[in-house]
Amino acid sequence: MHRGPVDLPRLGAQCADTHAHLNMLDDPAGALERATIAGVMLIVTVADATEAPRDTYAELPAWRQQAQDRLDEWDVPHGVPPQVRIIVGAHPHNAKDYDQSVAEEIRSLAADPRTVGIGEIGLDFHYDHSPRDAQRHAFREQLALARDLDMPVVIHMRDAMDEGIEILEEIGIPDAGCVLHCFTEGPSEAQTYLEMGCHLSFAGPVTFKKADKLRAAVATVPLDRLLVETDSPFLAPEPHRGRTNEPALTTLTVAAIAEVRAEDTATIALATIENARELFKDVRPG
Repeated sequence: MHRGPVDLPRLGAQCADTHAHLNMLDDPAGALERATIAGVMLIVTVADATEAPRDTYAELPAWRQQAQDRLDEWDVPHGVPPQVRIIVGAHPHNAKDYDQSVAEEIRSLAADPRTVGIGEIGLDFHYDHSPRDAQRHAFREQLALARDLDMPVVIHMRDAMDEGIEILEEIGIPDAGCVLHCFTEGPSEAQTYLEMGCHLSFAGPVTFKKADKLRAAVATVPLDRLLVETDSPFLAPEPHRGRTNEPALTTLTVAAIAEVRAEDTATIALATIENARELFKDVRPG
C-alpha cells in the first residue's frame, strides 16, 4: 500500500485489529500510520517465543514514533498512532522447538505491561510443520501456562477441531478468555466454540466470494463475542486478495461483516474495539 491517506470504508467509529504480525511487514511504521488514518486504533501483534520475540518489544517504540512523525508531516487531526499490544506464545508450526526455556521466555515476556495474552497457540494438522505429538504437548503446556498467568489465549486451529476441543476441555479454557483466531468454519462449529465461552475473530476470508458458509457463521455470533483481525501480512480481504495485508484493511472486513449482519458499520466497528479492550483488559493510552 502507498504511504499516506488510503481509500477505505469510513466506518463511523474506531475499530481494532486483534491479530497482526507487524514484525513481518516491510514497513511496520507505515502500517501504523495508515491504520491511524483508517481508524484502526488498537492492534494486537504476535511475538513468537521461538523466533526472537524480544525484537518486537524492542522495536515497537521506534515503529510508533516513526508513525507519529509521518502523521505530523501529513498534519492529520488528532493523529496519534494506534495502541499496540502483544501476545506471545509458540505457534503450532514451531511446536517442535517448544521446551522449558521457551516456556520461561513466555512467562518472562508475559510480565511486560504490553503483553495481553498467550498466543497464537494450538494445532495445525493441515501443514504439519511440527509433529502432531509435539503440537499437542505445546498446546497443553501453554494452555496451562495461560491459566496460571490468568491471561486469555489466542487459538490457531486448522484441520484439528475435534482434538483441539478435547484438549481445551481437558486443560480448561482460562477464566481470562479464549479467542479462535481467523475463524473460517461454519455456523455449527461457531456454536460449539461459543458454547465453550470463546470469542470468534474474523479476517479477510469473510470477504471472499466462495465463503458463504463463513458468512453464515458470522451472522450468528453475538455482538459481544465478535472480533476482527487481519492476520497481516496474510489473508488480505477483497479487493486486495493476494497482496500484502496490513491493519488498515481491517475496515474492509468490518464493512463486509456489517453487510452480512445488516447492521451499521459503526456498530460493528465499535463492538470490535470494545470487545478487544474488555477481553485483553487494556484501555491504557500509548
